[in-house]
Amino acid sequence: MAEGLRERKKRQTKQRISDIATGLFLERGFQAVTVAEIAEVADVSVNTVYNYFPAKEDLFLDRMEGITHRLARMIRGRDAGESAAQAVLREIRGHVTAVSPAYGLMDGYADFMRVIDEAPTLQARLMALQQEVRRTTVAALREEAGAGPDDPMPLLVGGQIAWIQGALVEFISDRMTAGGKAAAVSREALDLLDEIEELLSEKVLTYAVREG
Repeated sequence: MAEGLRERKKRQTKQRISDIATGLFLERGFQAVTVAEIAEVADVSVNTVYNYFPAKEDLFLDRMEGITHRLARMIRGRDAGESAAQAVLREIRGHVTAVSPAYGLMDGYADFMRVIDEAPTLQARLMALQQEVRRTTVAALREEAGAGPDDPMPLLVGGQIAWIQGALVEFISDRMTAGGKAAAVSREALDLLDEIEELLSEKVLTYAVREG
């Protein structure tokens, strides 16, 4: 369905508020900027800001909305004959090879992380997002494998799959904040993914294979 004029204007307004807020946070730090200041610069009311972003943290982390279901989408989209872990490794390798900002491979990432490192509430929100990633991954595995509620395998394998992404993101974050260049860090991250795959057990690598 084509996007209507009203929906387009709302999307554009939300994006403009987010862009302005991000710029202010990068310039002055998360805690030093108020929602009232953001509203003033964006020429909207404070209520309008909160209508689009229920919490101040959402203004900075709004681009991470899709992260919580990313691994679940990879699992559900796996190819015939491919397991859940194999699909995730393939998809993540594709992002890293493409030097994708989705995994922190971008200019300015160090500045982004600096804002987070200086704001405990943003750190807490990231931890909550990581927990949600694990929950949605386990739920997708349970559904895709047809596992019962008492079967522990989705929980165990889901934890390993979430760890794949978590370990990679931490590695990339460390390298980028240390001044690494995205293309070079991408190559290092691909090597790390090979090592990660070697560490995974056969049970993890063969769980929830999609029938052809």
